[in-house]
Amino acid sequence: MNNTRIEHDFLGEKEIPADVYYGVQTLRALENFNITGQRISQEPFFVQALAYVKKGAAMANRDLGVLDPTIAEYIIKACDLLIAGKYLDQFPSDMIQGGAGTSVNMNANEVIANVALELMGHAKGEYQYCHPNNHVNFSQSTNDAYPTAFRIAILNKLTAYTQALTALSAAFEAKGVEFKNVLKMGRTQLQDAVPMSMGDEFRGFANTLAEEVGRLEDAKQLMAEINMGATAIGTAVNAPEGYPKLVTKYLAEITGLPLYLAPDLIEATSDTGAYVQLSGVLKRTAVKISKICNDLRLLSSGPRTGLFEISLPQMQPGSSIMPGKVNPVIPEVVNQTAYYVIGADLTITLAAEAGQLQLNVMEPVISFALFTSISYMTNACYTLREKCVLGIVANSARTQDMVMHSVSIVTLLNPIIGYEAAAATAKEALQTGKSVQQIVVNEKQLITQQKWDELYSFENLIKPKFMQS
Repeated sequence: MNNTRIEHDFLGEKEIPADVYYGVQTLRALENFNITGQRISQEPFFVQALAYVKKGAAMANRDLGVLDPTIAEYIIKACDLLIAGKYLDQFPSDMIQGGAGTSVNMNANEVIANVALELMGHAKGEYQYCHPNNHVNFSQSTNDAYPTAFRIAILNKLTAYTQALTALSAAFEAKGVEFKNVLKMGRTQLQDAVPMSMGDEFRGFANTLAEEVGRLEDAKQLMAEINMGATAIGTAVNAPEGYPKLVTKYLAEITGLPLYLAPDLIEATSDTGAYVQLSGVLKRTAVKISKICNDLRLLSSGPRTGLFEISLPQMQPGSSIMPGKVNPVIPEVVNQTAYYVIGADLTITLAAEAGQLQLNVMEPVISFALFTSISYMTNACYTLREKCVLGIVANSARTQDMVMHSVSIVTLLNPIIGYEAAAATAKEALQTGKSVQQIVVNEKQLITQQKWDELYSFENLIKPKFMQS
């Protein structure tokens, strides 16, 4: 039994393993592009999206009478198998490649053609019955099929990320409720500021992340604009009249996504602004999450010689030489993830800028960077939530003690004794080690004990009311 089959393109012939569903152009991609080690098959949403694109195209071409209905139906059946998750291993080409994604597009065309051939009762490679270019790629170019599939995949991939980000925000919100009665010092420039509730601090974390869910929704609207039917450069060459609108209609129906046709297909074929926008949102969220992780590391520092206002879950021993040391490894790993996403944003920015004239050939590296950034951010959100935030404990006795021994609480006395007297009190407290209460109530009798108790009650410390003597 022959273990290979012969396929050809205009560059010549190649021996293809007999059992694979991809063909000669995919084989050339395997020979030419070995960069990341990450294969198209490792992004199942992308493979599924490519099948959606080919299915939608076959349906539109069938309805417009330019593709044999029987061939179209077998292409549709083959696409449905890919959409269901079959043949994933038949997409072995590298995520980063030259050719603006042509190898990926042809990988899909070849696999779908050969699956359709088997469904028809023919052997793989008998392309006279169903051809990768003539039939599966009918009315298409890589320049509209690839970005459309990419956008569909991104929209589907963002669902899990949005859920992870929402869940992380909710976890911080729950801690905000749990810590609502915990008094602590607020800090600016790493110096004591004024008192606050730890609950308010954690609700601040929750709300800043909740904002990002809204920004994601804005970016998703831009990603839903597709250039399907543009073909090579946006002029719809080789596409029948009415094809762009019809294929877009079918794609919206079969994907369940709010896809819409770009009003200017020439502009849409060369423009990558939506990717830059989405990457910017991912970077912005990464910066916020990383800042929160910095705060968690500071607040949990110690335990004896740091702030130690909160305790993080103990996940693993922290040192090979220092017994008993436990490090904040979860915030640390999320910090590092954020740094990757921030760097990937620069990659996307440069790749988007590198587009020339009617096409941006750098879209494969954009897709790689966005796919990995979304995956990493999704994992980071779940990791931070499950392995850190849910287990945070407030060290309320310590935070209360730090508040009452802080010199900065003198700020609340400004409207009563004036700024200069308050500053003198603070200076004396720092020099002598005396408490503010001891100086202003017991020694100088600037206010009464009753006024002190009213001014420095828990309720007034976290929600200060304007008071004068």
